[in-house]
Amino acid sequence: MYKVLFVHKDFPGQFLHLARHLAAMPGVRVDAMASDPVQEVEGVTLHRYTMHMGGESSTHAYLVRTERAMWQGQSALAACVLLARTGYRPDLVIGHCGWGEILFIKDLWPDVPMIGYFEFYYRGSGADVGFDPPVPVSLNERARVRSLNLVNLLGLEAADRGVCPTRWQRDLHPPEFQNKLTLLHEGIDTDAASPGPARPLVLADGSTLLPGQEIVTYVARDLEPYRGFHIMMRAAAELLRARPGLHLAIAGGDGTSYGPPPDDGSTWRDRLLTELGDALPRDRVHFLGHVPHSDFINLMRLSSAHLYLTYPFVLSWSMLEAMACGVTLVASDTGPVVEVVEHGVNGLLVPFHDPAAVAAGLMMALDMPSGRRADLRKAARQTVIDRFDLARSGVPGWLRMLHDDFGLPHP
Repeated sequence: MYKVLFVHKDFPGQFLHLARHLAAMPGVRVDAMASDPVQEVEGVTLHRYTMHMGGESSTHAYLVRTERAMWQGQSALAACVLLARTGYRPDLVIGHCGWGEILFIKDLWPDVPMIGYFEFYYRGSGADVGFDPPVPVSLNERARVRSLNLVNLLGLEAADRGVCPTRWQRDLHPPEFQNKLTLLHEGIDTDAASPGPARPLVLADGSTLLPGQEIVTYVARDLEPYRGFHIMMRAAAELLRARPGLHLAIAGGDGTSYGPPPDDGSTWRDRLLTELGDALPRDRVHFLGHVPHSDFINLMRLSSAHLYLTYPFVLSWSMLEAMACGVTLVASDTGPVVEVVEHGVNGLLVPFHDPAAVAAGLMMALDMPSGRRADLRKAARQTVIDRFDLARSGVPGWLRMLHDDFGLPHP
């Protein structure tokens, strides 16, 4: 029996499809270790652990996140020790490095190969820091950002192999570690995320958005600057003024997944609604909150044009899934996006910091001749099929690596 242990505090995360596939293979046992699992996966034995932290300390400000990662790693290690006492020893560990969970597992099982998922290497320039607004970064801030990579560097040293989902994300890592990092996206289910007939969208007030209406869509896990929410809202005021029949459908929560909340304790949605005031026709701006995945797919099928904005940061699954649905995509010309989107071929690129240019890009997409729009949409979907498809490259890429390099038995 070949035993695989996944370590991800929010399991399954990026490992959903791989874990599901491995669990269905004869002769393979799959376990997962998580502190805050999002869902269980059929065939996977889930081991939950509690993250323990010490009392208050005088931790250096640069090390607050690192200290939390140490506690997370220590807690995961303690849970693995308990599992090992039952006689369990994996043949392979696959884990996400970002929260520190994989840092000490090699100290328990030094001869067990470990693959780490490395999502983002922090940079004092050339990525998210100092990007919005574009400002010089202080020496103190550069030092703080450099220290954030303590967890990444310990993880890179501990792992036998690293995986990065996009070339842009991989190339953020130091050159001396590049030979340890494999470019491998977890995959997009292009059968689920696909063009198709759209259902009417019933809104909270009982009104309905119908197929054929002019609808611009915007989706983010949370409505915050890292995903360009502030730029989108400022562009929307101009766009909605110019097109009186247009509706804007916005999906996402009011928290913050990445950057800080507003300094006044409000939400970014409240901040932008207050800033724009009467310039924004509220009856045509629809906040949907978090939506189930099936509703997201339907929203993409309803969409006349879909807007995706991001800092130079981790690329969202939502953009790739939107492209797989065949949307007319307007996206920011930032590093992770331009790796995928070619202006005028499979989408339109706009400068992140210019709301007027974003509005102009959306109007260009909406006014595009139907034949040209069809070509753009078809190319968007084909890009995802060719480069990110779950069944063609995502799971097969992982399996090929596990078979060739880590002894996973063939079915």
